[in-house]
Amino acid sequence: MTPVHFTISSAFLLGLAGLAFHRTHLLSALLCLEGMMLTLFLALSLWALQLDVTNYSSAPLLMLAFSACEASAGLALLVATARTHGTDHLKNLNLLQC
Repeated sequence: MTPVHFTISSAFLLGLAGLAFHRTHLLSALLCLEGMMLTLFLALSLWALQLDVTNYSSAPLLMLAFSACEASAGLALLVATARTHGTDHLKNLNLLQC
């Protein structure tokens, strides 16, 4: 395993572990998701550069656009829950309540 592959896989697994084990605030969960998306963007960009294929050159930009949409939707949900519930703690958010 090359150092680049190790760095990308460890960064992705660190974001996944943070998402799985650190569930106190919604903002920290969104930051972990954003970190995972950025490592996937870097991996896809490096993969397209290593293969030297122009067909895959638009895939990282498409993933970056989806990541920006995911981040904006997450921040909109964060603002909405902070206004309705008064906090961003995940333990206070119950999906069964109206």
